Amino acid sequence: MKNFLRRVLALGLLASSGLAQAHNVSELAKQRMLDGDYLDFAMVGAEHMLTGYDHLLFLLGVLFFLKSFIDIVKFITAFTLGHTLVLIFATKAGVGANPYLIDAVIALTVIYKAFENLDGFRRWFKFNAPSLLLMVFLFGLIHGFGLSTRLQQMTLAKDPMLVSKVIAFNVGVELGQIAALTVMAAVIRLWRETSAWPLVSRVANTALICAGAALFVQQLQGYAGTREPAIERSKVSIDSAGEKF
Repeated sequence: MKNFLRRVLALGLLASSGLAQAHNVSELAKQRMLDGDYLDFAMVGAEHMLTGYDHLLFLLGVLFFLKSFIDIVKFITAFTLGHTLVLIFATKAGVGANPYLIDAVIALTVIYKAFENLDGFRRWFKFNAPSLLLMVFLFGLIHGFGLSTRLQQMTLAKDPMLVSKVIAFNVGVELGQIAALTVMAAVIRLWRETSAWPLVSRVANTALICAGAALFVQQLQGYAGTREPAIERSKVSIDSAGEKF
């Protein structure tokens, strides 16, 4: 059993090494979004969710201690509502941000949920965690902003069919989410039926924290990389101006 737990933790750390690339937009996906129909948008949406490891890790954290089908539907609906609202309106309005910063915040949501699963608020800060339903909705808004930022990289902002295409993209996201949730719920149920469930849950959520922290650092490094060229261009401009005088 100890070997199994070590593998779970190692898997979390290993997966984190590729998390920073989870939302990279391929040229093929961009072309499909520009030239394709609604089905292409839905397919890219599903693909984006299924390869968006940060979204999947957060959903895994949400599912961890939900036992009843009604609870699962309630919390996933709150998350879906949050990210759908922001995805549609932010994309339509053309509101975006540096994708590395958005993904860094999403990484913090993964850490938050795993920390809460470990009862960190009560154990470390001596108070109960905020309303989970409210936090899942708020985190859905953040995840939706991340989806919108990436979607704006893949499509034309002035497309007259933008809203309907965003909705098609979101349908694909939801289908991908349902597929991922089905697998996650089945695996968690199998874990819960074992006598080692308390230990497995602690190790798995610790792995989620490690993965989220690694993703956070990687995204900040990516953001720093995007700032360096701008700084260099600024120096060149200053030097050029100095030469003129």
